[in-house]
Amino acid sequence: MADETQGASNNERLLAAAREDNEDLILEVFKEGRFDINFQDGLGNTALHNAVTNGSITVLEHILSHDDCDVDPISRIEKNTPLHLAVKLQDPELRAHTVDSLLDAGADTTIRNKYGESALDLVPPEDDATRMLIKKANAQSYVSAGDIANDDDDGEPGSGSGSDDD
Repeated sequence: MADETQGASNNERLLAAAREDNEDLILEVFKEGRFDINFQDGLGNTALHNAVTNGSITVLEHILSHDDCDVDPISRIEKNTPLHLAVKLQDPELRAHTVDSLLDAGADTTIRNKYGESALDLVPPEDDATRMLIKKANAQSYVSAGDIANDDDDGEPGSGSGSDDD
């Protein structure tokens, strides 16, 4: 069987590595450089989409560790992010591991696909563990967004709390 990746661009090789869970190939592409970690195929799928869809955990971790990786790329037709795809994985352990990895990398749980569904909407009804991972990430993102301290850079004395008003 001929090597399908011979003669392919590094972007195409990256997509193939993700489809095949080929750690050697992705490390070779990373070493050679000259690739876009967020390269999209004709359907708008990235290596991250491919790794998630195919349960390519080893390659997934390499992709997520890349500094320029966009964890929320949106496919063209269904408008799914990798998180949307992860919650649809059949194997519950694989699903939980993949969702957890994406959430740790900062996946946005609020993005809706073309049908108006968030990743949480797509979690199988019996999968309480994955549902809780997403709800926890949602809660943390709300706390983080609302927990921004006021630096009180207006030049006025005081903490801005109003407690020094007499």
